[in-house]
Amino acid sequence: MPLSSIAALLAIWVLALASPGPDFLAVTHAAMSRSRRDAMWVGLGVTSANALWIFSSLAGVTVLLTRVQAVYEVIRIAGALYLLYLSVQMLRSLRRRGEAAPTAVAGAGHRSPVVAWRSGALTNLGNPKAAVFFTSVFAAVLPTHLDWGHRVGVGLALVLVAATWFSIVVARVFSLPRIAVAYRRARRYIDGVTGVIFAGLAVRIGLEN
Repeated sequence: MPLSSIAALLAIWVLALASPGPDFLAVTHAAMSRSRRDAMWVGLGVTSANALWIFSSLAGVTVLLTRVQAVYEVIRIAGALYLLYLSVQMLRSLRRRGEAAPTAVAGAGHRSPVVAWRSGALTNLGNPKAAVFFTSVFAAVLPTHLDWGHRVGVGLALVLVAATWFSIVVARVFSLPRIAVAYRRARRYIDGVTGVIFAGLAVRIGLEN
């Protein structure tokens, strides 16, 4: 596989990961409002869902998803409703005082790794546009007759980049003491803005054709 194709694919993937979408918001908010450990598990949940999209796309499975309108619509509506749920939880927390207010991804207090992982996975799986993204990018960048050994290698590289970005870089940076303190000081404002963003994303996904 040409190095130019690998470089182009990784560049596109890094730019996509860095964009402020639902995945990024879920991990950053977990890091600021809960802990680095919680954010790492949310990031692993996001990465696990991305791995499903990636390898399904490499296998050609997601082509069926994009063509079977009924299945696509069910995933799209479910994803919009889940993001709306996150928004409602966030905005409801504005009415409550104290440091233990609910976050955008779950209730107050500590939560198990499984719950944190699940919140990240559901946030990502709720957006069927990921299937369209990977299918389109792979079709544009990867050679048509790429063997399965190279396909698996490409998939694992993308998963590793996603895990490093969300569970190490983002989780670590946004859980730094200074950022956590700044979040606590401006919690109501940040939670309100994040809740509105989640609501906007839910509406956008819900209205997309």
